[in-house]
Amino acid sequence: MSRFLFSAGVLLIAGNTLAQTTPATPSRPARAAPVALPVTGHITDAATGEDLAGATIVFPDLRQASTTDAEGRFRFVNLPNGRFLMQVRFLGYTTVVRTVDTSTGQPLELALAPAATEIGQVIVTGVSASTEMRRSPIPTSVVDQTRLRQAAATNAVDAIAHTPGLNQITTGAAISKPIIRGLGANRVITLNNGAKQEGQQWGDEHGIEIDEYSIDRAEIIKGPGSLLYGSDGLAGVINFLPAEPVEDGRIIGSVAANYQTNNYQQGYSVMNAGNLNGFNWQVRGSGKVAADYRNRYDGRVYNSGFRELNGSGYVGVNKSWGYTHLTFNSFNQNLGLIEGERDSVSGSFVRTNSFGDEELVRGRGFSGYGLDVPRQQINHLRLGLDNNFVLGQHRLTLNVGWQQNLRREFGNPLDSDENSLFFQLRTVDYALRWFLPEINGWHTTAGVSGMQQQNQNKGVEFLIPAYRLLDGGVFAVTKKSFGKLDLSGGLRYDIRHIKADALSLDADEQPVPAGFGEEKFAGFRSTFRSASGSIGGTYNISEKWLVKANMARGFRAPNIAELGSNGVHEGTTRYELGEPDLKPETSFQLDGGVAFTSEHVGLTVDVFRNRISNYIFPRRIAAADGSDSLSADGDRVFRYGQGDARLAGGEISLDLHPHPLDWLHFENSFSMVRAIEFDQPEGQQYLPFIPADRLQSELRVNFRKVGRSRLHNLYARATLEHNFAQNRIFSAFDTETSTPAYTLVNAGVGTDIVSRSEKTLFSLYLAANNLFDVGYQNHLSRLKYTAVNYATGRVGVFNMGRSLSVKLVVPLSFK
Repeated sequence: MSRFLFSAGVLLIAGNTLAQTTPATPSRPARAAPVALPVTGHITDAATGEDLAGATIVFPDLRQASTTDAEGRFRFVNLPNGRFLMQVRFLGYTTVVRTVDTSTGQPLELALAPAATEIGQVIVTGVSASTEMRRSPIPTSVVDQTRLRQAAATNAVDAIAHTPGLNQITTGAAISKPIIRGLGANRVITLNNGAKQEGQQWGDEHGIEIDEYSIDRAEIIKGPGSLLYGSDGLAGVINFLPAEPVEDGRIIGSVAANYQTNNYQQGYSVMNAGNLNGFNWQVRGSGKVAADYRNRYDGRVYNSGFRELNGSGYVGVNKSWGYTHLTFNSFNQNLGLIEGERDSVSGSFVRTNSFGDEELVRGRGFSGYGLDVPRQQINHLRLGLDNNFVLGQHRLTLNVGWQQNLRREFGNPLDSDENSLFFQLRTVDYALRWFLPEINGWHTTAGVSGMQQQNQNKGVEFLIPAYRLLDGGVFAVTKKSFGKLDLSGGLRYDIRHIKADALSLDADEQPVPAGFGEEKFAGFRSTFRSASGSIGGTYNISEKWLVKANMARGFRAPNIAELGSNGVHEGTTRYELGEPDLKPETSFQLDGGVAFTSEHVGLTVDVFRNRISNYIFPRRIAAADGSDSLSADGDRVFRYGQGDARLAGGEISLDLHPHPLDWLHFENSFSMVRAIEFDQPEGQQYLPFIPADRLQSELRVNFRKVGRSRLHNLYARATLEHNFAQNRIFSAFDTETSTPAYTLVNAGVGTDIVSRSEKTLFSLYLAANNLFDVGYQNHLSRLKYTAVNYATGRVGVFNMGRSLSVKLVVPLSFK
């Protein structure tokens, strides 16, 4: 490990040394500040010379975008002077990435080559500034707007869960938590437009609070992402990004609607955005409502519906000095919690009514779109200020945010409005980054980031103590290209301090001063320090072959549940006790990859090995006779402990689009993870809840135009998803059970309907999930562990059956 940190340090020092030894640039006569010149250009088809109307041109670091007009021309009038990465993309063409000097005033002439593969993706996550994805040694995947619109999903994580290396742990249709290469919860950082999303990530029953309709693309880092974001990026980072800004002088909008047959899910979203002389805005409102979903074995799954009402957007200015945006996100969700209790004779679901009596659930359930107890209510609000200042050859970004997460659980049938659990989490987060001038090809960024957090209990039950958290970190990253070799690396140092409050309860479970009742939580203070680092490179063997490698050290401080919990953790059916003396987890991950890209074949192979020290997991507490230690209510008691673990595996993707059938695509991927804990007895050597091996194949046809018809961007696809049996389980203490293999078939078709002037009137997407209505349980479904249905002998609740989806998107344009 010391050698690794030394190597990363040498890379940073080398960059700074070169900067210091570079001859000084001769001084220039004093002059007035230069006037920003417009950046203009012309985009054409490389094969035919035809003007390309509607191509998108983006400067990601400046959050400015434009589109080409009918003559293939574009224009920016408020770009700062400097060298910035520019991306040009158009559906059906190879994406072009260029570094552009915006101060020259010279028109740009770019020709796009028709292509069946999507290369030239630009990423902004996990790197100091926007970077071409193939040049980054960090394993990264992108799910773009095209894929998101074609998906029929029930939430934001569900929409991206078919990405190789990414899975989801679910509790019904409304709750999904991302799993990256076998690790999830507090080991995955979720970002909303680059800002850390802070909810109650420690709970399996706690989904992320991001509106699916607000996502334009998602960037997924597979590996330690601690350098820029601090603790909790041990497994990786997922950044959900909104739509790009509108070009200057335009006001646009859209209306979207979606209906899914299985759970009668309705979704609606309205968006408006504009840019007038640098004053720009974007606002979106959306809502969802879903009833109980169904499958072939359970019928309607009682109390699995949900409702959402969300809003998001920003308002700000983009000028030649940079930009300032005031952002807001409001996520509001009500959802039923599935208990799965059933009548032993009929197999029908049962509920407890308002008189405390148990009764059968008949027909369509509670009341169509209604919800019963237990249920959750989540309200998440975030306000942020994003700033980007261009100061000569320097650039400075400052992002500050305030967010409040209110999570209520209602579990008393006799009083459905009683807050059984009520967490109030408030967070102030900040990130300051200084982009130094490029010197001898070295691009270096330094910065600080951190947060202050406070969590309070306002319910009648207590699972974790109230606490205050303060953390911060300093970092520096650098990169340089040496011909065909791109190197990058960095270092970070973090400190996190947690102070938990003591709590005593009287006989009626009411809080009392210390010493006057039974102690529920003992107050404690914990401080964690750790260094993180990363060094890696990519090498272009040729235009077609690319190899990359990276090694990284990650860090995660224990969360509040692991440190101080004292109660039954819903969804795990365990009574859990925290351990205040836990050490932080540290990981050392090696990544390697090779990619081959030609006109008609794309192949990528990514492998990893992740060794985690002080891996935190719950251990069973045994009674004196060796049997389970039980709580007063009969739940088995577990205490959090630590050990050493290893995860290894990878992903393979093969895309075929044979000539001359360039409209035909055959895409395949296989992903696997093997995870063990060292020095453990039989039944405990495998880490729990590791996703099964997964094979995915998709046959798709794409047509940019269909003759002289009004159908543009027509596609049709058929997908086969095979999840292999998962028998490598943590079987001790009935923690986990094996899962048999299953295969799902999905399909979809869609198109843009255009006017005679080739303006898009609306887009229509049809999809079918689980086309053959297979009854299955995903290995990462928490509903596997609900009650036995004695009428059928099957354990737990099954996943969603066949669902047909229709989605309509209508673009709007205003003068």
